[in-house]
Amino acid sequence: HAELRVARQGRLMCRAARRLRRTLGRRGVFLLILGVGKTCWGISFLLDPPDPRGLELLTHWCSLRHWSWLWITCGCITAGSAFLRVGRDKYGFLAALAPPTVWAIAYASAVINGEYSRGAYVAVWYLTSHVGVIMWAATVPEHSVPHAPRTARKGTAP
Repeated sequence: HAELRVARQGRLMCRAARRLRRTLGRRGVFLLILGVGKTCWGISFLLDPPDPRGLELLTHWCSLRHWSWLWITCGCITAGSAFLRVGRDKYGFLAALAPPTVWAIAYASAVINGEYSRGAYVAVWYLTSHVGVIMWAATVPEHSVPHAPRTARKGTAP
């Protein structure tokens, strides 16, 4: 009986996952993954802040623990926007852009000021693998795969 119960629970979990996937769509799944990731990244800054080298522009105003709330808040907005219809999810994409853009600016500023030469690479990394990917994903339509062509019905050709 225990094996049947486990198998039934597994089928229910798969069914729930498929339903969630259909509800969210491609853009929603992307926003949910991105939002959870940004929130976790922010929590890491809150609980165990890294070396602030290259982020002097930010730490001039407040500690990285305070800046962690930018990641956490934007991550929650991004994840929450996953459940909105296409078109209304734009705030999730905008929220997803904020933290990596701020970090890229801070690292670029550190390079310009001569404080952190490695910051150029980190800034480009944030701009491409974060900002660029988010901007691209925001333009991807929910259903971009063309429908399969209809097969000709008998007797309809001239």
